[in-house]
Amino acid sequence: MIRSKKKIGEILVASSQISEQELKSALEVQITQNIRLGEILLKRGVITDEALYSALSEQYGIPYDAKPEFHDKQGILEKVPIANLKRNKIAPYYVKKKQLNVATSDPLNFQPIDDMATLFPEYTVSPVVCRPEEIERIIINHFGAQSDENTSEMFNELKDSDFDMLGGGAFSETEDILDMANEAPIIRFVNKAITEAVQERASDIHIEPYEKTLIVRYRIDGILYKMHEPPKKLQSAIISRIKIMSNLNIAENRLPQDGRIQLKIGKKDIDIRVSIFPTHYGERVVMRLLNKSDMSFDLETIGFSSDMLQKFKKSLDKPHGVILVTGPTGSGKSTTLYSALTRLNNIDVNILTVEDPIEYQLQGVGQMQVNSKIGLTFASGLRSILRQDPDIIMVGEIRDIETAEIAIQSALTGHRVFSTIHTNDAASAVTRLVDMGIEPFLISSSVNAFLAQRLIRRICPECKTAYKPTAKELAELKIKVSSLKNGKLFHGKGCDKCLGTGYSGRTGIYELLVVSNAIKKLIVSNADAGTIKEQAVKEGMQTLYLDGLSKVIDGTTTIEEVLRVSNT
Repeated sequence: MIRSKKKIGEILVASSQISEQELKSALEVQITQNIRLGEILLKRGVITDEALYSALSEQYGIPYDAKPEFHDKQGILEKVPIANLKRNKIAPYYVKKKQLNVATSDPLNFQPIDDMATLFPEYTVSPVVCRPEEIERIIINHFGAQSDENTSEMFNELKDSDFDMLGGGAFSETEDILDMANEAPIIRFVNKAITEAVQERASDIHIEPYEKTLIVRYRIDGILYKMHEPPKKLQSAIISRIKIMSNLNIAENRLPQDGRIQLKIGKKDIDIRVSIFPTHYGERVVMRLLNKSDMSFDLETIGFSSDMLQKFKKSLDKPHGVILVTGPTGSGKSTTLYSALTRLNNIDVNILTVEDPIEYQLQGVGQMQVNSKIGLTFASGLRSILRQDPDIIMVGEIRDIETAEIAIQSALTGHRVFSTIHTNDAASAVTRLVDMGIEPFLISSSVNAFLAQRLIRRICPECKTAYKPTAKELAELKIKVSSLKNGKLFHGKGCDKCLGTGYSGRTGIYELLVVSNAIKKLIVSNADAGTIKEQAVKEGMQTLYLDGLSKVIDGTTTIEEVLRVSNT
């Protein structure tokens, strides 16, 4: 291995991946947080992971493989223990003649590569720089339990005698499901389906029974895709296995049930919220997948424009007042609130939350779970929180006048309060509070800002393509050719990595209404949402559509995607 004299930051600047200013800013953060420079740049969204690992390849003189393909005709890699690979985050993947290539994302970690050389003394072992997700893909697909089995093929291999082999007893949340190689077929199928969903970046798994069919769908980047159609006769066995995993009543099939599964898939800690709902043709299951390992709550990376981010930070830093985040279910409101709390989380403040459910645990934050069965509601939880001497309060959702009144009174008595409310845009949150029964003068004197948001899909970087829009399209969108990059927009052609959709991953579009003096007067005078929005736009508020349009122009997303989630 020949290491370049250049540092990673210098290589990225030289290849025009980052600017000198972006490097300087990241280095300043590195001094205070003791994090690798590449991690900082990735979290900020300044570079892609491919750019980072290509630079590492140049720095250490090790080949880079963007899409490593597994090749082991001799079957020599079967003796490699999966635990070793997961612990060291490496993956041997290419064997030909006497050459063995090993994927690594950390060229400085020599020991695991040396261990491979010891394990295979007759082979020349060579490290290859690969992205962490590619290493994980190799481990899951080629070293995981029953990795040679295709999920759909498993349906045909199951025998009637296998249906009762559901695996009695409690499910161990500490066990890695990749290690469960010799379990009963139904267990293997459920494990494989969950693993596949995580691999495809799904947020939900839907198991839907109909008269003659059973359909399995995954929600990927906000859109549902049909993935499998197992035989109808598997329905009871699959659902019973999921009930066992989530500690639910296996004998109850007439009432809705809610449960939770905690498990590991490779290095990922997965928290699954299970909802079982009885229908005419059997119980319907929805599993919400929360990948705790991959979540990072950083305001810099969730999609704010630089100008809007500065305004939002200014509202966050006010010593008291309410900030309300609005939008439909699944629009990323919780992520925004968690990112805000992460920014404000210091040793000298007391942050308490009341949530339903607690989606992610935040270090240093006291989080309370709502439980309506024992009378613990948002309102009663919030009332109790006020006796805990909080500085900052987060309420998962304002659903009723009692919760709204306590939140507003908390703000008026010197607390910073964050919450969500379901409205279509920022200005409509004012009229929603009034409709609940909150006096307009209380809203105007307590609320600092309303933030509306939606999630839009990003164009897949692997198949991103520029195209020249027609004059008619530009006229309809009210976009000037001069505002485009070389007169072009972008879309994804569709590839294997994005399941042919042209999209991969999501980001946010936002509408931040800061409550100015002029808007306070409108609120007190009972102005409608349209009038308030008009005034906010005059003061510089960018609407959801316009924020989305800016992301179309810079090549982040497509106009079709923005139109799907916002109004012009």
